[in-house]
This record gives sequence, C-alpha cells and structure tokens, in this order.
Amino acid sequence: MGSITFYRVHLDRGMNAVRVMEEESEGLDEIAQALLDPITGNFTEDAGSALPYVGSSLLAMDKVTLDEPWRGHGLGAILVTEAIHRLMVGCRVIACSPGVTDLSSDRLRNRTEWDRATAKIARGRELVGFRQYQGNVYLLSPASLELEEQRGAMRGRLADLGLVWRRTQAHDISPRPGGG
Repeated sequence: MGSITFYRVHLDRGMNAVRVMEEESEGLDEIAQALLDPITGNFTEDAGSALPYVGSSLLAMDKVTLDEPWRGHGLGAILVTEAIHRLMVGCRVIACSPGVTDLSSDRLRNRTEWDRATAKIARGRELVGFRQYQGNVYLLSPASLELEEQRGAMRGRLADLGLVWRRTQAHDISPRPGGG
C-alpha cells in the first residue's frame, strides 16, 4: 500500500540537528536550512518567533509513498492527518518539504509532468493544514484549530471513500464457474 516516514528531531538534547538532518535526506536538509540555526541547531530567531511554544521538538515528515492503485484518491492526506495526530505531542511544529520521491514513472521525466505532480503533492499538504513557510518548506502548528477541523474533514473523506469502494465491490461480484 505505501509508507509514511516521520522524524522527531529533539532540539534540546545537545546534538546539532542541522548536521544530522542534512545527512539523512534532501527533504530534511531543506527543512533544517529553513528553520534551524546552523551553529546552535535550534530554531532560528525568525522561525522561533513565528511558532507558538507547545513543545521543543520538530516533527519532520520526510516521505509519503502510496502504491500506484492507491494514488489519486486523497488517501495520502487522510493518512498523514491521522499520523500527525498520533505523533505531534511535544512538538513545536510539523514541517515537510513536498516533492516527488518515486522516480519510477517515465511520465515524470517531462518537466511539465514533474511540476504538475509536485504541485498536486503540495495541495495535498495544504489540505492537511500545512502552509508554505520558506521556499518549498511547509509548516503546520500542533496548536492550529485548522488541524483539528481538517482531521474531521479527512475522516469524512475516508468514510466516503469506503462507501464508494463498497459499491464497486458489490458490482464486481460474479458467479463462479461450476456453480460454487
């Protein structure tokens, strides 16, 4: 079906998070460059003043992948919303850098298709409540009322998807050969 990869970055444990994040992935490096001071490894003054204090950690969403049959139904945004609610306790912010990580499709070698896919991924993050902060880095506050509202909307979408799936399954029933 797919996977979601999050990293909880503890900024109060003495290690410089910037160095660790830049070694882990390009997306995490992009988040670190936008939010963290390279010398201290803590939030920059700009980022710190823009974020309500509800915790000291950074929750970074690195990758969301869905197998091809599951794509295009809004399921990624639904799953991300539920995962964030379970992981956000103690975090000051949730961050992501949306982009295409599955390069197996030949159609994404065309720049227009690449841009279209990346924009669609960013729209999915915005459905969850992420807002563009700097460059391709999007932030979501755990204290946001919109986050809870979006969770309700996402659960409604999941229920709708379930109904559609059940209807298609009911139409796909066919008699088995041999009468059984």
